[in-house]
Amino acid sequence: MKKWLRILSEVYSVVLYPMLMPLYGILLFCAGIVQITPELPKVYLWLCIGGTGVLTVLIPILLLIYLKYKGNIDSLHIDDAKQRTTPYIYTLVCYGFWAYFLRGTMGLPVIMLCVALGAIAALATVTVVNCWWKISAHLTGIGGLLGGVCSFALYYSVLPTYLVMGLLLAALLLMYARIYLGAHTPMQVVCGLLLGLVCTFLPTMIISYA
Repeated sequence: MKKWLRILSEVYSVVLYPMLMPLYGILLFCAGIVQITPELPKVYLWLCIGGTGVLTVLIPILLLIYLKYKGNIDSLHIDDAKQRTTPYIYTLVCYGFWAYFLRGTMGLPVIMLCVALGAIAALATVTVVNCWWKISAHLTGIGGLLGGVCSFALYYSVLPTYLVMGLLLAALLLMYARIYLGAHTPMQVVCGLLLGLVCTFLPTMIISYA
């Protein structure tokens, strides 16, 4: 039983790998925006998805593989907190290009820029905090995804109740998986979740009520 729990926890951690969160987010955004503005060309949405995949998933993962090959990191999960700084900095640069791509190139609504900048702020905070405390990047990622969904809901005045509840459940299961694998303490996963949620949702609240 313990063996299967460990395998499931590892697989679940891969499915909800932090670098995949922006891609999941843009997929949810495109699915939602189609309901609001169905006249948007599908090729436009696929360009948004493809660009996000390249800038936030493909390039960062290729950089991780390169760092693993060079011996700078022990594994793609980067379990050693001391090895996380360089990959995080590389990913921050990729996220900067991603934010420009969303707003400057594709002209997506300002809500997407807010969420992207929030994700950058969350990752920058994780990078700094990681120097002395191993806050959970996995939970920061899914917290950012949850904050992005809440931002979309606030900006467009919709209420995706089941989606929010599903993401909360996914976050709770991810907390259990990361703790079970011995990757983090309960405090580290809780702080990671709150960090991601606040950083991606707060900018939208500011522009909505300013």
